[in-house]
Amino acid sequence: MSSSTTTSNDHSTRTQAITRQVIILISSVLAIVAAFIGSGAFFGTPIQEAAGGFLNSDSTLIAPGTGAFRIWSVIYTGMLAYAIWQVLPGQRHDARQERIGWWVAASLILNAAWIGVVQADLLWLSLPVIAMLLVVLCRIFVILRRTRPKNIVETVVADGAIGLYLGWVIIATVANATAILYATGFDGFGIAPEIWSAIVLGAAALIGIALAFWSGGRLAPAASLSWGIAWVAIARFTAEPYSPETGVAAIVAVALIVIATVIARVRHDLRARR
Repeated sequence: MSSSTTTSNDHSTRTQAITRQVIILISSVLAIVAAFIGSGAFFGTPIQEAAGGFLNSDSTLIAPGTGAFRIWSVIYTGMLAYAIWQVLPGQRHDARQERIGWWVAASLILNAAWIGVVQADLLWLSLPVIAMLLVVLCRIFVILRRTRPKNIVETVVADGAIGLYLGWVIIATVANATAILYATGFDGFGIAPEIWSAIVLGAAALIGIALAFWSGGRLAPAASLSWGIAWVAIARFTAEPYSPETGVAAIVAVALIVIATVIARVRHDLRARR
């Protein structure tokens, strides 16, 4: 291979890497702009009021209380921090960032798309969009789990931020699906709503437990998933629709996820020391 060919290949690789970095940064800004629109802070309709109000905290038994959505500020801050960190020259050809980069950009674009379809009152379309977002985040998490961060900064801005993102989207997907079922008039086949809510929360808990043991007790996804479910409990004890049975089921789900995460973390740390 001639030196000119080698130089051309190096230039192409560098261009592709820079393009990836810039697109991730732009995607993070796009997601934050969409979030402002979705909050109704300047213009746009607040998510709770869009799409017929079916995503409001009082729409279904599985809907988290309004306070739960404060976690988006943490997630967006974390993802912006990641976008800024990964655009630095030192991360340009980092193998780990190359593997997750385009997936991260896809997750941020899907996040903005979800807000867009809800703003357009296309509730039915919000579920496939958030389902795709969940699949993308799972893919990112698998890559992160199979590779190691090189320092504490990467641990926080990559593994930590994306872990929080994943945990929250798990419970958000569940709430989204429940809202659509409610909007379509699903009657639960005659089964009491509290039983259905307990089943759904039990499924969320099983996902959290499985994630805890598979990930070696990673704290970020467990924390955000538990946060979301805890706010389901708060909403059902303090607001409409009032359902102490659902509140208790949510508390049990959180307890199981936390216990599983602690056990998994201890086991992982003990193995690492051997």
